[in-house]
Amino acid sequence: MKAFRPLAVLASVALLITACGPGASPEGSAASAAATEADPYAAWPDTLVMGFVPSRESGTLTENIDALVQALSEALSEEAAREITVEGTVPSDYTGLVTAMEAEQAHIGAFGPFSLLQARDRAGAEIILQSERFGSATYHTQFFTNNLGAYCDDEPVADPETGFQNCNGTAEADQGPVAEEKVGTIPDGTAVSFVEQASASGYIFPATIFLNNGIDPETDIDPVFAGTHDGSVIAVCDGDAEVGVSFDDARGIAETTCDIASNVVVFAFGPEIPNDGWAVLGTLPDNLKEAIKQSLLDYSATEEGQAALNDIYEIDALVEADEDAFAIVEQAAEQLGVTTD
Repeated sequence: MKAFRPLAVLASVALLITACGPGASPEGSAASAAATEADPYAAWPDTLVMGFVPSRESGTLTENIDALVQALSEALSEEAAREITVEGTVPSDYTGLVTAMEAEQAHIGAFGPFSLLQARDRAGAEIILQSERFGSATYHTQFFTNNLGAYCDDEPVADPETGFQNCNGTAEADQGPVAEEKVGTIPDGTAVSFVEQASASGYIFPATIFLNNGIDPETDIDPVFAGTHDGSVIAVCDGDAEVGVSFDDARGIAETTCDIASNVVVFAFGPEIPNDGWAVLGTLPDNLKEAIKQSLLDYSATEEGQAALNDIYEIDALVEADEDAFAIVEQAAEQLGVTTD
């Protein structure tokens, strides 16, 4: 991504100066090691870049990350007893953040499940935390439509608080799968709104559900990629697609003049997927990786932190990561012929 290239150039220049400068000697290396031993924070960089995948409209997300980024900067600065600046960034797509970590232009990342595994396998990132919502570390794809008669076998039920409508038992269910067989009734050539191809709930899992129902998600339907989960909701509300997918319930973050409560009805849920996660660059000092992890956990336990995380990705808490739980994501990707490396 072009936005990261200046950092790469600066990093290259810094490495060249270090290699060619007067300090690049065995004696200099020994002195550096001694300094690090005397000061356990000496190897910490002065600036860290923290990236967030654009699962929702990027302008809103960019505004919402400020509080978290500032809090992490303050916590790390206090521990190191010197200023550590944390800069937040929102790339243009999911894989942009993975690419940034590969180039060591991003040091911390908040990823969706599939891009989290890409960061691990392509950039050597270490998964440190997972997001939790409503007391659960899993979530699911929701399928929704503006054509109630075609996909709802019963009368839609409206949520008393939001007015959003669900049918086929999805209003009562907390987990998926629910009514997956309805996906098999989508006619050939139907416009279906996805998020983007690296999104677990916005493409990978729904695409496997299409395949399991005898529908090729590339050729049997007309795939539309909205880029974000709220964008997929809006595409269906505006009539750009008859069916759409997103995480449950992205209708709550979609900002549009279209009447979502009346025009976007959820009719099916996919299987449970491990929640999004947080990773750090594997080459960072071990004590810095631990400090980042603990600082995020501590912040998520505060009232301010809970509010900030909710604003960013509707996160209720951060918990220890269960890396084994992501095997289902790898299996779904393999079914589509997609790998994480």
